[in-house]
Amino acid sequence: MIRKANQASASSGMLTVVMTTLLAATSAAAQGVSETQPRPPGMRGSTNVHVLSHIPLGAYLTVSDIEMEQELSRPYVYVSRRTEEKGFDVISIEDPDNAKVIHRWRVENQELHQGGAMDSKQFKIDDRYYFIQSVSFRQGGPDSDVGGIVVDVTDLPDRITEVGRIRPEGGGGFHNIFVYKHSDGRVILFATHRRLAKMYDMGRFVAGEEDQGYLGGVPVPPTPGALSEGYHDFYVGFDPATQRDVFYGGGGGGYYLFDVTRPEEPGLITTVTGVSGINWGHTVTPTPDGRYAIGETEFQYQPLRIFDLKPGLDGDVPNIRRSIGAWQADWKTLAHNHEVRWPYVFVAGYETGLSVFNMMDPTNPYTVGYYDTYPGPHNTRPGPANSSYTWGVYQGAWGVDVRNADGLIVISDGVTGFWLMKMDGFEGWNGEDWGVPNNSSAQDWDNGPDGVQRPIS
Repeated sequence: MIRKANQASASSGMLTVVMTTLLAATSAAAQGVSETQPRPPGMRGSTNVHVLSHIPLGAYLTVSDIEMEQELSRPYVYVSRRTEEKGFDVISIEDPDNAKVIHRWRVENQELHQGGAMDSKQFKIDDRYYFIQSVSFRQGGPDSDVGGIVVDVTDLPDRITEVGRIRPEGGGGFHNIFVYKHSDGRVILFATHRRLAKMYDMGRFVAGEEDQGYLGGVPVPPTPGALSEGYHDFYVGFDPATQRDVFYGGGGGGYYLFDVTRPEEPGLITTVTGVSGINWGHTVTPTPDGRYAIGETEFQYQPLRIFDLKPGLDGDVPNIRRSIGAWQADWKTLAHNHEVRWPYVFVAGYETGLSVFNMMDPTNPYTVGYYDTYPGPHNTRPGPANSSYTWGVYQGAWGVDVRNADGLIVISDGVTGFWLMKMDGFEGWNGEDWGVPNNSSAQDWDNGPDGVQRPIS
């Protein structure tokens, strides 16, 4: 079995791709695992991806998501900790070749809390820096009504200070979160809670307002045959062509786009449902111009699919039913989370680690680099009986993030911990260099999504 890796280098804005061929381990097939796993010694990654630092963080599957601050003056990465260690670690990458853990925050009474920490995001309000850790603690233990824990991280590396805990109406935790600098100036948290993506004005929350800054929720449109009635994950971005803030939600029976320019009155734009092989959406991320979206399902054997949103955005069709492209690192496993820095997509994959692919031609994406953070064994994780999920492969790389200023890449792996990497030719990202809007998950907390600070209405 042969896997191709591509070395990319940038010169005067032009990309030259040199393809090399790596032979996978011949013994893998005999062991009944994916042919690309494990790779021979010395071939764990493509030659254009380099590991700068690696930190094991603890017991099996106690690591979940990862978040990296974007300002070079704040070299901090946050890694969420699940189950046995409930909270998060703060890692300094001030010296990229010698990253180190500088804080370990844990919820009090660890042994009494049932459940753990999942997603995490950093944000900034009035020159103060904050971090929110989503949590989901079950009934029978403390804080089962808490969805997120907010801490002030302005004084890192010296200390962090808890600000408060978001307790959504009806109880229960937040599975996933996204914090967005809205075009009206507000910093808004979007959080998975039951059948809604609930929204909170974080300026009002940190100010201690009694209603916690709650703004309302984005619903999941009813979809026949959907596996879920709620959202799993989402992204929010500014569409410069229409001057509106757009919510992209994965859940229900696929993916849903809402106009959230007025968050209190979300309006459905279009849907991506009824797609062959998809009965729910896990993660969806648009390209910087909002034209295309990358959708993920979190099921074994399912590739990342690329959708052309234009027919739905233009109102030509009410629903999009077909993808125009697909990509997979290894067909026997799956991608879990991804970050878009056009034309690259950085992917954290269960049992495959980091992969990077180029989608300049959305109908023909191709791999440009990879590094396997997971050593195996493969397809062996036990799971609940009669589950619709393919539990055997749910282990390895969980989250990925990219620092736009210099192109550093971080990965969180539930088995091997924290990884800091660099890809040759990727020295940073600004959309304008590629002729697209400068939109990504990285927020401009000072100026807003379109670079113009507006007063909060």
